[in-house]
Amino acid sequence: MNRDIKVCEHCGEQLCTKRVPIFSALNDEELNKVTDLIIRRRYLKGERVIQEGSDLENLIIIHNGKVKAFKDTLEGREQILYIFAEGDFFGEKNLLKQQSATYNVEALEETNTCMINRRDFQRLLFQYPDISAKIIDELSSRLERLESMMQNMGTRNIDARVNAVLLEFSKKYGKGHPKGIIIELPLSREGIANYIGVARETVSRKMSHLQDDGIIEMVGNKRVIILDKEALEREVI
Repeated sequence: MNRDIKVCEHCGEQLCTKRVPIFSALNDEELNKVTDLIIRRRYLKGERVIQEGSDLENLIIIHNGKVKAFKDTLEGREQILYIFAEGDFFGEKNLLKQQSATYNVEALEETNTCMINRRDFQRLLFQYPDISAKIIDELSSRLERLESMMQNMGTRNIDARVNAVLLEFSKKYGKGHPKGIIIELPLSREGIANYIGVARETVSRKMSHLQDDGIIEMVGNKRVIILDKEALEREVI
């Protein structure tokens, strides 16, 4: 079950809001006002954060951890739409108009969230237009992501899909490494397959080929080092 958290053990209340991109333009006094509105909640791995069709009452911000947003297809498969990590938010569709959730959200690991009630957040939007602008920017990026997903599933071959998702993860989760860029993968092989619309075995086989070709190096099941980013990019175009 989820657990309310009154104080974040990791960074303290002020930094909890300061690290969120949509609040980055606020000064310390304004951040304190936002912090007063926040309800903190923890979800364990596998717990459902949002159920598709349920009523949404809060904007939910990831303080730390990762969650996946997904829909169940008619064939009974899971189609992953987004991976939300530290500083990301969701539940925004209900901010200005009462709507039901259009996808499920589930914790991929232990995740701490910060929630702001819809009415409180509406007041923030009117008071601080910069927040509205940053939300619009983020939603535009999500539309681009969905367009890219449709392109992946409709026109790109399987090699290009796998390369594209590795590049996406490297941009969001990658860190510098003596050999290149190391990524802590947010999804299992099956999760990646559900993300790009292919079979799990296809993902495993493609990544093995990339390793044999010296383009990536797999470190266990959860980490990958990109050794030749340009080679990945050439096949995506």
